[in-house]
Amino acid sequence: MEYELIATTTFGLEAVARREIENLGYEIIKTEDGKITYRGDLAAIVKSNLWLRTADRVLLKMGEAEVKNFEDLFQFVKGLPWEEIIPKDGCFVVNGTTVKSKLTSLPAIQRTIKKAMVLRLSEFHDSELPETGAKYPIRFTLLKDVFTISIDTTGSGLHKRGYRIKNVEAPIKETLAAALVELSFWNKDRLLIDPCCGSGTILIEAAMIARNIAPGLCRGFESEEWDVFPETLWKKERQKAEESAECGGDLLIRGYDVDLKAVMAARENAAAAGVGNDLNFEKMSVSKLKVPEQGAIIITNPPYGQRIGSDEEVEIVDKSLRRLMADNHALSVFAITSEKNFEKKMGKKANRRRKLYNGRIETTYYQYHGKK
Repeated sequence: MEYELIATTTFGLEAVARREIENLGYEIIKTEDGKITYRGDLAAIVKSNLWLRTADRVLLKMGEAEVKNFEDLFQFVKGLPWEEIIPKDGCFVVNGTTVKSKLTSLPAIQRTIKKAMVLRLSEFHDSELPETGAKYPIRFTLLKDVFTISIDTTGSGLHKRGYRIKNVEAPIKETLAAALVELSFWNKDRLLIDPCCGSGTILIEAAMIARNIAPGLCRGFESEEWDVFPETLWKKERQKAEESAECGGDLLIRGYDVDLKAVMAARENAAAAGVGNDLNFEKMSVSKLKVPEQGAIIITNPPYGQRIGSDEEVEIVDKSLRRLMADNHALSVFAITSEKNFEKKMGKKANRRRKLYNGRIETTYYQYHGKK
């Protein structure tokens, strides 16, 4: 049986996540701000959760309609086939958002949805619902009276890979880090450097991409407990993911940070991700970095005032990046920052710019392409 699935994303990463879904072999229905809707079976839910690097979560879409009052909402939700997914003992909690719609009270919307679902399921199962079994998180959006309701198959967001043992101040999310790599033109035969590596997330994600390690391999998902999945499906897809990892050859990936605690955290995180032997982390200021190798690439999330670092630290990094590009015209630099005058500090316009959000901070991903 095929379903409509929704992969939610951070604003600006829709095209990257769409490409990932297409590479998994699934048909895209539409792409909107923050989400990609596509078709897939139960195996698609499993593969999407295991393999999507830049999506936030995978939702099983139950329905969409225009609703302008609570009676419309109640009747629409009651008419959906919840019994096809949620068993008699399924536990379901309703959460969501409403924006520019006639229905504005979230608690009232949640109560109406819950009441309609309970009525539908109790009629189908001909009994009360104990809600003592697996969890089926219900998520809805109500945007300009268009109501969309889904079941969250993921649970904790997909950025929680399970390898982040040690954190540093203001770490970048794993999903965004993977996107920065995907949006560059780095490949595993080129030297990759992050001179402000922090806890190593960008470089760890790069190594996992190079090794074809499924990002969701070392964590669990909410839908693994659902009765609707064949007993062996999750086990089979996990085994296939494990077997697809590529271990041959050396990777040229180096991370530096002025903070020794960050370097130690990066080493521990890399080991937990299974790529500890592929990465080299050292304590060093970016001001001392030299990149003599032609065709090297820097991908970095440097300090910027809204996030972390003093004005002096920000200035040191900016001057160092400008120096590195001046010293090595073949060097490519990809940097995400909220600094509005970043190009002025670099002394030239970026080849490409992309607006992204690092948490709630609006940033730009500046892309400087080195000469071939």
